[in-house]
Amino acid sequence: MGKTSRQRVVLSCILVFLLLPISVTGEEEPAWKSNGIDPTTWTDGPVVEDTPMQNSYFGDPVFAIDVTYTPGHFEDEVSGTIVIELFPQWAPVTVGNMIEHIEDGLYDGIFFHRVINDFVTQSGDPECKTNGVYVPGLPAQCGSGGTGETIPLEHNENLSHVDGAIGMARGQEEDSADSQWYIAETEAHGLDPENRDDGGYATFGIVRDGMSHVRAIAEVPTSDDPTGTDVDNPFSTAGRPIYEAKINKIEMIGVADPNGELSAQASADESETGSGVLIAGVIVLIILGAGFVYVVKQNNTKQDAPIYDAELIEEKDTSNTT
Repeated sequence: MGKTSRQRVVLSCILVFLLLPISVTGEEEPAWKSNGIDPTTWTDGPVVEDTPMQNSYFGDPVFAIDVTYTPGHFEDEVSGTIVIELFPQWAPVTVGNMIEHIEDGLYDGIFFHRVINDFVTQSGDPECKTNGVYVPGLPAQCGSGGTGETIPLEHNENLSHVDGAIGMARGQEEDSADSQWYIAETEAHGLDPENRDDGGYATFGIVRDGMSHVRAIAEVPTSDDPTGTDVDNPFSTAGRPIYEAKINKIEMIGVADPNGELSAQASADESETGSGVLIAGVIVLIILGAGFVYVVKQNNTKQDAPIYDAELIEEKDTSNTT
């Protein structure tokens, strides 16, 4: 092998090393799971009731609903965000179902299709999307759709229909909940299983911020109450808003971090990452230097050597001529 070929091999090895990842890791967790959220930043919550749901717990998933709605006749459109904390420690199946649908983008672009003031605001049907111009009552299938995959009715003694609770809508069968959900606009303990003969309904989280938007959406004029002034209408059936109450997007934004544990860990991880990058940089420089020295050495030791693989040496004629 010639000098030039050896140099190319050395340089190729160095480049291959540099292109390899410094470390090999497994499948990464979603970024939101490492984003700690301080509950003290939540200022627009529901009426507090003395239940375990009033407390925020470390690691609980938190998602945000980006909404746009018109509160009433001749009023300007309003945009806002509703923040909800989920309780996987008490409703793991229901919470997992909700997170899966959120991460799949199932709820992006749909609207609240059932709004009953002083009761619930309901959404979660992927069929409830505006096709061009919003028309109350359309599409016709809105309110009866889902994914086709149901989950069991999941109850826990720590969960109930407090003000701001999020629960799963279902059909007549207890285990028929799919993708539709509702937010209790006031306490609605009449939906709790101990107060019903049909198994009741399952709650699995609570509004932590943006409750004023939930209340405002609950008061928009509807097909049952065109005036938008009804204050107690739990017997409405359709409750379709006259003006679109749209969910622009729902996304997972982090986990509850009441004691700042995750925030402190994030700072420590950033420090370790910085040290790791510095060490990796030093290693790369050492390898590059070693490769450079080797190439120079080879060049100096081989510069006077004959090159046999580049040409043929003609044999001399040693015979005598006369």
